[in-house]
Amino acid sequence: MSTETHVNEAESRLLAALASLNQISATINRMGSSSEASFEQTLHLIVESATKVVPRASAVIYVYDQERAAFDSESRVSAGERTIRITGDTPRPDGTGVRALAQRRRVLSYEESDLDVHPVIRENAGAKVSACFPLVVADQIVGALYVFLHEERRFSRLELLMLDNFVNQAAMAIHQTRQIASVQRDLARTEDELSYLRHAGLLIFSRLRLEETLEAILQMAMDVTHAEFGIFRLLDKDGRNLITRVVAGATMSHPQTEALPVDGKSIMGWVAQHRQPVCISDLRDEPWCNLYYPLEEGMEMRSELAIPLIDASGRLEGVLNLESPMPGAFSEQDSHLLQALATQAMIAIQEVRLLDALQEVAQRLLTQPCQPVLDHLAALARDLLNAAASAIWTLEGDQLVLRTSMGDYLSGERIPLHDSLAGRAILQRGAITSQDVRVDERFNRSDLARERGWVRALVVPMLTSDNLKPVGAFGVFSTATEEGRFTESEWDTKVLTCLAYYAALAVHNASRQEALRAAQEQHAVAETFAVVGDIAANLLHRLNNKIGAIPVRVEGIQDKCSAALAADPYLSDNLEEIERSADEAMETVRESLSHLHPIDLSLVNVVDCVRAAVMAARLPNGVKVHLGGTLDALPEVVAGQRSLTMVFANLLDNASDAMQGKGTITVEGAVRDDWVEIAVCDDGPGIAPELHDRIFELNFSGRASPQPGKLGFGLWWVKTWMTRLGGSVAVESDGQCGTTFRISLPRAKEAL
Repeated sequence: MSTETHVNEAESRLLAALASLNQISATINRMGSSSEASFEQTLHLIVESATKVVPRASAVIYVYDQERAAFDSESRVSAGERTIRITGDTPRPDGTGVRALAQRRRVLSYEESDLDVHPVIRENAGAKVSACFPLVVADQIVGALYVFLHEERRFSRLELLMLDNFVNQAAMAIHQTRQIASVQRDLARTEDELSYLRHAGLLIFSRLRLEETLEAILQMAMDVTHAEFGIFRLLDKDGRNLITRVVAGATMSHPQTEALPVDGKSIMGWVAQHRQPVCISDLRDEPWCNLYYPLEEGMEMRSELAIPLIDASGRLEGVLNLESPMPGAFSEQDSHLLQALATQAMIAIQEVRLLDALQEVAQRLLTQPCQPVLDHLAALARDLLNAAASAIWTLEGDQLVLRTSMGDYLSGERIPLHDSLAGRAILQRGAITSQDVRVDERFNRSDLARERGWVRALVVPMLTSDNLKPVGAFGVFSTATEEGRFTESEWDTKVLTCLAYYAALAVHNASRQEALRAAQEQHAVAETFAVVGDIAANLLHRLNNKIGAIPVRVEGIQDKCSAALAADPYLSDNLEEIERSADEAMETVRESLSHLHPIDLSLVNVVDCVRAAVMAARLPNGVKVHLGGTLDALPEVVAGQRSLTMVFANLLDNASDAMQGKGTITVEGAVRDDWVEIAVCDDGPGIAPELHDRIFELNFSGRASPQPGKLGFGLWWVKTWMTRLGGSVAVESDGQCGTTFRISLPRAKEAL
């Protein structure tokens, strides 16, 4: 054959090789696209192209499995002469393929003195020469390309050069296929996991009871990770022990469910202490073999997966633990999936706890007074939000009064509405946070915060159902621990706002009930006075008939027995005394009955009634009455002039008796929104707190005996009169240093 012919053949083969390379590159680029080219088609194209470049040759590709460190015999792709598969033609453990992979270079049989062509291929397929090219991508072995010559000759430089290009293409094809397959598997698993989590979420949130929720969570965790055993432990209120709530496992008969301390001496305790998940492939390894606590005595587990449950505020709620008797049963992907499920579980647990708490509060609202409900809500807030302290204030004018607290606040303490953290929440009608109340100028008890270690604060307003009228504020405080980040959590704001609504409802209901009780009491008093008035009118009529005859009879005796009376001064004086007593008795009856008639409400000046009462009380010389300057500035009230005067007279008389006729009585006044408030204060010994309610009872009297000349109606009459006037009376005393009676009446301009 001429030189020109050889040149033409070489050019043809080169052009064919270049065309094959272009086709292979295009095929590889289409892998994974919508017009997807299969992995097998690409490899077939490569081996066929190799046989076109090298005349009278056959080519075989094997994919290498790095996990097994061996060729995958089922991945064989071949082309060329005599490529029918023959038993035993797979790569030898010490053949050219293993050497090529080990040395990361091509191996030619005629260059290796200790290697020969595979005997099975040589004898059955007639191979004379072999070459093996390792398929390597980024130092990762993905396979090998074998080329066999069926004639005695060496590979030309052009053939080897073109085969090297095919090798690179084959390596990229295998690598890309694996990458695509891996991505597709990951996407498919991710889609399955998302679908599972969506389904799991629906099942979890459909449960109403906490135990049912925990059971659903544990079962789903076992299903998604293929675990055989599981246990759910929640942290107790003291935060010291993990308490078993749910256990699952078909073959367990007597699981060990005792509490585990959060001390790192068990795997679940370690997870709780360090607040991080663990995925243990073999429980026989250190240090886990020393921490493992078996689910059941005599049962050996080999792998374990444990996840801490941490809420949005950083609070540890418990640990979810899965186990398997098989080593390496759980992967890091299982751990990530379980953490996602644990997040949903944490939300579900919080929702169930909040729902349970609100159901209990609703029951208390129907059966308990306002104060116990507020106490319970404050305790709930501290528990649900893991707060160090909680407090509830109610709005009174331009001040906030502390109604209850779980911490070191003092009930009754007052803070200003303006320039206070709680007041800011009310004025802005929204949640207010503070990152450090120890230095926050808006917080009025920075001294208490520093003493107790409070750092963060969250305060929300207590709004009525129409969200227009605030009735107070609800706040929680936390320390600087890792578990006190509620100011960063919208969930905590949601919980506290919900509890604040119930607190506002309790306060609002108490106000309405108080108004209803006052109206009922006023109505009852009116009915009582109406009945007593009818009885008294009949009694007066009878007394008039009987007592009215006395003066007439006396006059008759005086006319007919004038001589006898003139002769007997004793008889005359007694007869005159009888007549005078009868007249006074009639006047006393008429005066007393006047208080049973309906009160004619009118505009009344308070200071005038107080001054008239001072005159009517006829206090002893040892008692001084000081009228504060605020009385003159008080607006008019709606009341009865005579009735209000008698109220003040009775209070002055009561104070004089308490001071045993010696001391000072101070009368002050103030305006509170729509009400006028008058305080009558004495410096006597005070009234014991346990008697504050009893002193207004009809049959209670603090006096040893009635004193002549006193009004004698008692504090029951004071309360009754105030009810008829549409007002109220209250007592304040510590039982040691004086007493203050505080009466309230509606302002004239508001009531008329």
